This record gives sequence, structure tokens and C-alpha cells, in this order.
Amino acid sequence: MILADSGFWIALGNRRDRHHAKALAAAKHWSGEGFVTTWPVLTEVTHLLTARVGVHQALEFIDAIAQGAAHVPTAPDDALTRAAYLMRRYRDLPMDLADASLLILAEQLEEGRILSTDMRDFAGYRWKNTRPFINVLLYG
Repeated sequence: MILADSGFWIALGNRRDRHHAKALAAAKHWSGEGFVTTWPVLTEVTHLLTARVGVHQALEFIDAIAQGAAHVPTAPDDALTRAAYLMRRYRDLPMDLADASLLILAEQLEEGRILSTDMRDFAGYRWKNTRPFINVLLYG
């Protein structure tokens, strides 16, 4: 499964987003493997889609996730403790909760491929402290 960050979902749902065409192409290309994301990402996406495009688009996004567009696994018991640690470690970027949750998910799944429009942060984050993410949206 491919990790999916907020920027990917927002670009997919917003035709005016500069990454929309890349997001559509990536969604088609990687759909066979499936997508995985987190609750903090869902929260961020619905908030931003509502603000930028409208509540209708946010509801379409949530409906698509509910119908299986992405798997949303349960976070590990220590996820908040780990997120706080990561957010402190990467505070200079800074790392938000959605990004921390994806790093935790990468560690949980042993998967570093990600769909993200975030060129800077995911290039600097390391899952399991040493492993870089591979941004298959922008560089794949």
C-alpha cells in the first residue's frame, strides 16, 4: 500500500490545485496497490477542502474513503507519545500531527513510498530514524 498525505488528496479533489494532474495520474497508476492514510490526514483534508473548494467536495472525499478509496488503520497505542517525540525532533520544519501520523504509519507498515505535494518536509523526515521517504507523486 502507498502512503497518502493530505496534499495528494487535496490535489486530487481540487481541479485548480497545481498538482491536480499529477495526483490524477498517480491515483490511476498506484490504485492497484491501494492507498493508506491516517485519521489526522483525513481531518486536515476535510478542513482544507471545505475552506478551499467547499463542503460538497469534503463530503465526497469522506464518502470515497468510507467506500474504500484508502485504508485507515488504527493507530498504535503509543502513537501520541511517538507523535510528540517526532514533532519535537522535527520542530524546525515544523512537523504537524498529520505528518507525524504518516511517519508512524510508515514505521508500522515498513513502507516509505508516499504520495505528497510536500517537497521539503518529506524529503527531510526519516522513518525508523534513518530511512528516507520516496515521494512517488513528485519524483516517481
